[in-house]
Amino acid sequence: MNLLFAIRTIQERIDADMGATFLSGTTISNSLTELYLLFKYLRPRALEKQGINCFDAWAAIYARKTTDYEFSVANNIVAKERFRYFIKVPELAQFYSEITDYRTAKDIGIDRPEKNEILYNIPPTPDQEEFIQNLMGFAKSGDATLLGRLPLSKSEEKAKMLIATDYARKMSLDMRMVSGIYEDHPDNKASHCAENIAKYYNKFNAQKGTQFVFSDLGTYKPNEWNVYSEIKRKLVEDHGIPANEIRFIQEAKTDNQRKALIKGMNEGKIRVLFGSTSMLGTGVNAQKRAVAVHHLDTPWRPSDLAQRDGRAIRKGNEIAKHFANNKVDVLIYAVEKSLDSYKFNLLFNKQLFIDQLKSNNLGKRTIDEGSMDEKSGMNFSEYVAILSGNTDLLDKARVEKQVAGLESEKQAFTRSKYSAKAKLEDYTKEFDQAKSRLNRMTTDWDNLQKRIQKRQDGKILNPVQLEGLPPNANVKQIGTKLNEIADKARTGGDYQEIGSLYGFQLLVKTEMSEKDGVDIRVNRFFIQGEGNIKYNHNFGVIAKDPETASLNFLRALEKIPPLMVKEQESIASYQKDIPVLQEVVNGTWTKESRLSELKTELASIERKIQLSIEPEKKGEPAEQVEKKQETPKVSESIIRTKGVHLPRGIL
Repeated sequence: MNLLFAIRTIQERIDADMGATFLSGTTISNSLTELYLLFKYLRPRALEKQGINCFDAWAAIYARKTTDYEFSVANNIVAKERFRYFIKVPELAQFYSEITDYRTAKDIGIDRPEKNEILYNIPPTPDQEEFIQNLMGFAKSGDATLLGRLPLSKSEEKAKMLIATDYARKMSLDMRMVSGIYEDHPDNKASHCAENIAKYYNKFNAQKGTQFVFSDLGTYKPNEWNVYSEIKRKLVEDHGIPANEIRFIQEAKTDNQRKALIKGMNEGKIRVLFGSTSMLGTGVNAQKRAVAVHHLDTPWRPSDLAQRDGRAIRKGNEIAKHFANNKVDVLIYAVEKSLDSYKFNLLFNKQLFIDQLKSNNLGKRTIDEGSMDEKSGMNFSEYVAILSGNTDLLDKARVEKQVAGLESEKQAFTRSKYSAKAKLEDYTKEFDQAKSRLNRMTTDWDNLQKRIQKRQDGKILNPVQLEGLPPNANVKQIGTKLNEIADKARTGGDYQEIGSLYGFQLLVKTEMSEKDGVDIRVNRFFIQGEGNIKYNHNFGVIAKDPETASLNFLRALEKIPPLMVKEQESIASYQKDIPVLQEVVNGTWTKESRLSELKTELASIERKIQLSIEPEKKGEPAEQVEKKQETPKVSESIIRTKGVHLPRGIL
């Protein structure tokens, strides 16, 4: 609030949306709703012009609420509204770009490794398979005893889906996170992660390559079972890695201890470091030997995932640069039939949209931000669809990702085509002008060669003829006269003829400028032939020394050959570039049919999802739901995916 008042005061004093600069690497960390705050602080007048004076007004223009249906504890259908779809996205991106100067690491040439992202799928264990069925039952009935816990309290009943989502996350990480009654399994996440860590440990053992392991669940607690310690146990007992080379960021209680851990990583004394997003995700510069990043769980926000990856994908990673083809492997562990893959795809899509928005490279008019968040969990229908092994939602995320990528590529192609067209017009014009200048310079040079006079020793004569001087005036007279003209001429910005040399006109022009409130007058001298090009020496300024002054025009004529060479180089460059630009202008985007296919596929998947969800909402046969929803759903799908305008009566 203090910041808002301070900025408003500045904006009122200068009567403009200016006066403050915000600096951030993550202006949007999770949702496009965050943009409203940026505009509220930095663009109040621009918002006012659009009739926006509160969040609701902004959301009415750029966002759409959706209604998700859930079963209450009493098995009644409950409607829940939330922001999910954002519309008019290109306009939103343009509005954002007006106040943003955005640069990626690539733009400014930061030498850092590339990310090699690997989604590591793990089949569910028998215990997980059984628990998944219990989770679906709990999500529908609210019977907490299915999860091995006491019945839900009144306050917990309101957060049933958040509890269900939380259990699903714990279940996918390790069944022992749910209850102590479960035991270790060779196919659980901890076993797979330990095996992969050991592979990278041995592969980069000679270079003492290091690895980061992230999880926000099951973090390290001394004298208590946790996933961090379990993976460490497997690394030591099953893979023979020394215990002192595996550490947890939570062990560092002071700044000095934290610095010692970071130093140990950079020196290769510590080879594996575990931590959560909040404790290890920022402010840790231990990238020197990093070769891999392991995500046991997926965080809630795209910015958190970027922060985690940034521990290794960072300037100064020497081992990746010299021994790993300047790449870092990033492994995301996902248990099948859990929320892992969906959550990762959701984050990936969000990050893609956010990056495209920042670079103002969004062609898609509508963005779906998904139905999952850390405050309310996930909506019932999609939750059950994923846990039951229904891949439609993952297919939707996959196709949406491809559509977004192709639409961005199409927009970039269209932009490059318009840019090439404008550049082609400029280049063609400049090419013709360069050819004209070269022809006229050639004429001047040929004429000079025909008329030039030389002494017996080969030295070129300088027969300057000036008005007011006899034809045989000497060097001193010529130089003195030129300096007199330089002092006294007043041409009012026009070119005034003062004499001739080898049939070329000698000209003077008075130029006016101002410096520190003082008028400055300068007379500049030129020589012009039949080619109508004005040549000068020393920027047209006459030297004070008479002999040097008298040679000014001869020196200007000597510049014709290098000027001709320069024009020839320009012509050659244009002759090379113009065909390339013509090819771009005449080119067509070859992936239009593929984009159309993907949009059709996406519409089909969305329809399929809708039909599978609707009966669960209402308890009605699919045929009845389809019949009821057919007209509005088709219209909604067309509006959302194709941008078709319907007649006013229908809307």
